[in-house]
Parts: sequence; C-alpha cells; structure tokens
Amino acid sequence: MLTQPAVLGMLALLLVIVIGAAIVLVSRVASLVRGSQPPSTENEAGRFDETVTNLSPAQLTTIVARQQAQDFGLQGAELGSNNPARDPQGLVQHVEMDVHSPWLHEKRHVARLDNLDPQLVRLVSWYLLCAAFWLVLGTTVGWYAGVKFVSPDVDHVAALSFGRLRPVHTNMVFWGWTSLAMLGLGYFVVARTNNTPLFSIKWGWWTLGLINASVVLGTGCLMAGINNGGGEYREYIWPVTLLFAVGVILALANYYQTVARRTTEEFYISNWYILGATIWAIVLTVVAYLPWYQNGMGETIIQGYYMHMGVGMWFMTFTLGLMYYFLPMSLNKPIYSYSLGVLAFWTQLLFYSLIGTHHYIFSPLPWWLQTIAIVFSVGMIIPVLAGTINFLMTFKGGRKRVGDSYSLPFMLLGTLFYFVGSFQGSLQALRYTNLVWHFTDFNVAHSHITMYGIVSFMLWGCIYTLGPRLQGREPRQALVGVHFWFALVGLLGYSMSLMIGGTLKGMSWMAGEPFMNSVVLMAPYWLWRAIGGTFMLLAHFVFFYNLVEMLRPRKTASAPLATTPEPRPYEILESV
Repeated sequence: MLTQPAVLGMLALLLVIVIGAAIVLVSRVASLVRGSQPPSTENEAGRFDETVTNLSPAQLTTIVARQQAQDFGLQGAELGSNNPARDPQGLVQHVEMDVHSPWLHEKRHVARLDNLDPQLVRLVSWYLLCAAFWLVLGTTVGWYAGVKFVSPDVDHVAALSFGRLRPVHTNMVFWGWTSLAMLGLGYFVVARTNNTPLFSIKWGWWTLGLINASVVLGTGCLMAGINNGGGEYREYIWPVTLLFAVGVILALANYYQTVARRTTEEFYISNWYILGATIWAIVLTVVAYLPWYQNGMGETIIQGYYMHMGVGMWFMTFTLGLMYYFLPMSLNKPIYSYSLGVLAFWTQLLFYSLIGTHHYIFSPLPWWLQTIAIVFSVGMIIPVLAGTINFLMTFKGGRKRVGDSYSLPFMLLGTLFYFVGSFQGSLQALRYTNLVWHFTDFNVAHSHITMYGIVSFMLWGCIYTLGPRLQGREPRQALVGVHFWFALVGLLGYSMSLMIGGTLKGMSWMAGEPFMNSVVLMAPYWLWRAIGGTFMLLAHFVFFYNLVEMLRPRKTASAPLATTPEPRPYEILESV
C-alpha cells in the first residue's frame, strides 16, 4: 500500500496539517515566553530609530519642538478625558489594556466602520446570529450521534436514532449555519464593493425567514421519519427544499440588482464568486429534485453530481468570494493577484461540475464516466493552487499582522485546509485509493476537513473581521483564542483518528476478514472521534457567546485607540 503514489501523497498532506499546527503552536508558546520576559531596551531603541527614520521633516520638526519645550504641566485630564485617544502620527506600536497579564498577548483593536446603513447592519447581524444558533444546535445533534458509536444503547427513541439524527445534523449545518452565514456576509460584501446600498432590505428578511422555515420544517420531518429517500444531503422533501430555493432566488435577485446599480467602474472579484455560487445553487437544487430522469443508475449519477456541486459550487465558491474581500480588509492590503482569482473561478467551474461520479468508482456506472470524473478531479489541482497561492501571497509580509489579529489565524488555517482538503479529494478519486477508503470512516474525516476546516474556519475569520466593525464592540480576545484552539484541536483529533481507523478498516475488507473485525477495530477511533467532537462543540458555544458580544448595540459611542487610520474597504479594493 505504501508503494502507491496516491497514498504517499496523502501522507504528505497529513504531514502538512501536523507541521502547520505545530508551527502555529510553537510560535504561540514562543510569543507567550517572550511576553513574560522584561522588554529589551535595545529592541525598543531599534524600533524607535526605525520609526523616526521614516518620519517626514515636518513630523521630525514637531517632535524636536516638543522635546525642547521646558515648561510642561499636567492639565488634569490625561487619564480621565472623555475624548477618544488618537495617534495621528502612527507612533504607537502596541496598546496593552491589561498589563497584569503577560501570558495574554493583546490583539490589535479595530474601529467601527463609518457610514453604515443601520438597516443593513441589523439584517447582517440577524443572519449571523441565526447561523450561529443552527451551528450550535446542529453540532449538538452531530455530537450526540457520534456518542452513539461509543454507546449505541444510550437511548431507544425512534426520533433519536442515528439514521434520523445524522441527516438532521448535516442538513442543519449546511442550510442553517453555513448558508445563512454566507448569505448574510454576502449582503455586506456586495453593497460595499459596489459602493451602493443593498437593493432590498425587505427581500433580505424574506430570504432569512424562508431558509429558517425550511430548516425548522425539514428537521421536524426528518425526526418524524419523513424524508426524500436515500439521497445524501437532499433528505428534505421537495416542499421544504422549495422554501430554501425561493429564499436563494430572492438573494440572487437582491445581489444582482445591487451590482447592476453599482457606482464603481470595477467589478470586484468577490462579486464573481458570490453571484456564480448563488446561480449554481439554484440550478443544483432544480436538477437534484426533478424526478423525471432519476430512475436506477440515473439517480446515482445525479446524487454524485448534487453532493459535489453542493460542496464545491455553493459552499466553497461563495466562501472563497468572501475571502477575497475580508482577507484584504483584515490585512489592510489588496489581494495579491486579481488574475489568479479569475483563473481559479473559471477553472473551478470547468473541472468541478464533472467530478461527482468519482464517488462511484468500480460501480455499474459506465467506465468512461468514472474515468472522466477521475481526470477532472485531478484537474481541480489548478484552481486549488491558484487560490492557495493567491491567499498565501496576500499573507506574505504580514506575519506580525497575523500575530496581532484574532481573525487572520482562522483565515490562514482555512487556507491551509483548503489546499490539503482539496488536494486530498483529488487523490481519493484515484482508483486504488477508492478501493481502500470508499465506504469507510476516511470519507467522514475528509468531509469534515473540507466543510469544517475550510468553509467554517474561513467563515469564522470573516465574521471576526466584520463583527467588531459593525457595532464597535470587540469580543474577549482570550475567548476567541479558546474558540480557535478548541476547534482546531477537535478537528485534528476527529479527522486524524477517522483517517487512521478508516484506512485499517479498508485494509481489513481487502484482506477478506469478517465484517465484525472492522467494527471492533474501529472502537478506539470512534472514541477519539467523540472526544474531538466534544472540543469542536465547546468551541461553537464560545463562538456563539463571542458573536452576541460583538453584535450587541453599543449604549455609548466610543472609539478604541487605533495605531493607524483604517481606510474604507472600497479604498483598498480600488487599489487592486
């Protein structure tokens, strides 16, 4: 098995995850150690010299004049002024609000954005709050379903059986958490990048209500045993899915009309991804639920198309569009390459739409159709490399910025998982790896690396970038760290255990051992799955608390100290 190139490539990808996590952990520990030591006078002098060297002659003249001033007296308002602290010269390198906590490196503060439409802020806030609610509830259901692998007799209630809870979990986090979070952030991005108000706030509320209604009704139907049959991720019956589809159609019309009324000449890359993903979601829903051609193997082909298009052309594409906006905003610099973004967009459309059949290698489907799926799966390396390089090159030179931010670490890990998870999917499409891992827990690990490691981590980074700028309220930075590390450690424990156990299970089947042998050998790995899931669930509760703290309206307006004036987002985008 270790002689197969695809398996060796998979091991290399796993090493990327482990090494990346280790680097982040070591860097954090080193930062904590440095923070606990007395500051170096030599380093401070060096930073001061660098700052003074970059000052203009007028600024130097002002500083010298201040230094030469002999008469100085306190005015009595230095520590109690009602005026916001200002540093127009940008001399302040770092502001430490809690000097008694050397083990907690305080992050850079951000200011509230000016000239925001209060109605848009309220709409986006409710989308994010509803999404976070479904995340907590949906992953609680998933955690309980995972516990059943360790303790299958924990209950004997039909509505709580694994066969019903599993689709409740997946559909709730797909359509409740991920879709609502994307759509809410999308309203903000489309309005800001086109420098025009959102076309219809009312339509936005209708979309929110329709999608929430579909998740509520769909959950009730699934727990009652009413479903669409064996179609994975499309277990909702068609009247329930129709509500979701109408909501997405309204969102598309809202986005399109907003873009059509733009006051900017440029059509920023985020709009490509957001509009494209929304159009593809509508097409995908129609194709998945029309019954006329879904008989026998035809239904199998449609199922493969639906599963992969849902993940790649709805969730992934939309989230990448958000990253093209919020990553430059958080780094305060333009995206590295607009051309790479366009290349990734069109090659994603070209290759992703024909790879669904790689879920059915060695099935009765035509051999040529399976081969096409494999070839196009390998072709997905092109958009993945284009997107990964674009994001990482945008990060280049921003190491200190990443360390001073509580949103950028989520985006950085999301980018790494984007490369690893997508490349992993291409390798899994090959025939030998399919033979080993298909129908095993390895695929469960892969789906969590993609939907959780990529999409959720990127969404969290976008939310932590935007949230403080909506109301001027920042989350407790220690709790953001708890959210990040619990989610990362939980995901690694969850996915690594299932990938190892899934590999052993596949090898057991290939060796012709009794099926029960594979069940017994998975027991310890299912335990680690439950432990990892517990960490992830706890992270989601912390995230929900952080989100509520960020989106609570302020009673009194006060501006935090910002070391440099922050440009408006469209000013950053116009420099692309």
